[in-house]
Amino acid sequence: MSSTEASEITSVNMKVEVIFEKDIESSEEPPMEEWSSLLLQRPEENVKIINYRQGLYDPGSGEICTKYIPMSASSVIRHVYYNYPAVPDPGVKEALFDPEPKVIYPDDGQELYLALCKEAETYPISSFHRQLLENKVNLRYYGVTQAAFRIIAMSLKLNKYVTILDLTDNWIGEDGCFHLGQMLAENCTLKVLILYGCRIGPGGAKRLLHNLAQNRALRELNLSRNQLKDEGVRYLAKAITQGADVCKIDLSYNDLADLSVTYIVDALEINKKLTHLNMSWNFLKSANAVFYLCCVLASNKSFLDLDLSWNALGGLRVGKSIGILLRNHNVHTINLSSNKMTAKAIKPIAKALEKDTHLNTLIMSANPMSPEDAYKLLLPMLKPTVKLEKLILDNVMVKSNFVKLREEILSLDFRKNAEIVYGGVYAEPVRQIINMRDLVLNRIDYIGKTKFKNRQLDIALMVMSLYKMDKEPMDTKPFIKALRVMGLTLPEELADQLTTLFAGPPKPKSTTVNLAAMVDYFKRKWPDRQLPPTPPPEPEPDKKKKHPKKRK
Repeated sequence: MSSTEASEITSVNMKVEVIFEKDIESSEEPPMEEWSSLLLQRPEENVKIINYRQGLYDPGSGEICTKYIPMSASSVIRHVYYNYPAVPDPGVKEALFDPEPKVIYPDDGQELYLALCKEAETYPISSFHRQLLENKVNLRYYGVTQAAFRIIAMSLKLNKYVTILDLTDNWIGEDGCFHLGQMLAENCTLKVLILYGCRIGPGGAKRLLHNLAQNRALRELNLSRNQLKDEGVRYLAKAITQGADVCKIDLSYNDLADLSVTYIVDALEINKKLTHLNMSWNFLKSANAVFYLCCVLASNKSFLDLDLSWNALGGLRVGKSIGILLRNHNVHTINLSSNKMTAKAIKPIAKALEKDTHLNTLIMSANPMSPEDAYKLLLPMLKPTVKLEKLILDNVMVKSNFVKLREEILSLDFRKNAEIVYGGVYAEPVRQIINMRDLVLNRIDYIGKTKFKNRQLDIALMVMSLYKMDKEPMDTKPFIKALRVMGLTLPEELADQLTTLFAGPPKPKSTTVNLAAMVDYFKRKWPDRQLPPTPPPEPEPDKKKKHPKKRK
């Protein structure tokens, strides 16, 4: 038998005792008429209103009771004693979830500048605020603080008036350079940025020039006296390579070496928009670096002006490099003053000038060139095909042939506006024939008037007195002795020269002095020296003359 069949038999035979039995109600809801909520009867009108009509209740100010304030809006509305609208939101939601409305300032930047100064708690610069509406902002030597550069840069970001920003000799730190660089990334009006003497250094150059390639308005950048060194020029070359539109660059007084030239050459091989380059007052020495620079600039048809003055350049290779640069007919000015340009460098430059060049200004001042080198540079200006109008040779000495050629060139019709400057003219030696007679006689005359303190002896009067006594040539020794007797003692060499210069006809055993020639020379040399006239002899008394007789 299975277990299921056994359980069915057991259930049939067992009896169940009922202890409690409960009636099971239906789960259906009663009708609406039987709902207990309808048993509560609300009064037809509010109790407060009924009491108010009877003068038993005063509603007060009409404000909601303070005990209802913690209640939610829905609970207050459902309250049986409430008959006022809910309190509106005072603006908490907008303050928490909605952003503050953005203030839009005018493009001139004046209001923005004042707002930024107020925010930074700094005094505004009145001249800068005024010049924001002008063409140029001039803050030269103003002593702008480091914190002010951020405000100045932000005010110029959207400015539409300022095209020239001059910050000469204001010390700009790396933070100021960063903000100026951010300004250059957005400003589309500024054309000239002058940072002369701002000492930004390589770190400042890195931050200033980082966004220079994004600027399409800046044309002139003056970075003179900023201690850039080669590392700072590397950041500038990187910006030029990336497409910066700067045309005029001033890198003077920056302690640059030949590596800086290499950086510039690499950049100019890609970007050929440069027109002016100033690398004066640096330490450029390598002729190879100058050669590569001139080769690159010769292929740049937009280049106009090169300044390499006050370096240590010289030699044949530098001269040939300049000759290569002159092949570019658009080059207008070359400045090589205060270098080491000698004849080796001048010769190829002068040879290049003789060709059909379009160079207008050549500055070669203070170079150790000779007058012949200066003449070679001037000679090509005789040709009308040479367009050179200004040849500046300050502190270069020339000769008279240079001066004559200069006058000839300036008289030409096609050189009416020419300017030729030179340092000075060497005095050419003048050959003078020395008259030995004058030299010897002047020496004897000086001795006669100064050597003897008691009296002054005159050689001319002495010789005239001897000639007056005897007009024939006199022997040399008696002549010297006669002068000694008169008081004039001559040195032996001087006496020999005097007798030799006025020698008379020789005798077999002695020499003579030509007194007649000597006296004639004295009369022409000292015409005012003459002997006093000889008084006439007194008449002798007549011995035969009879005395008158005495009267008796």
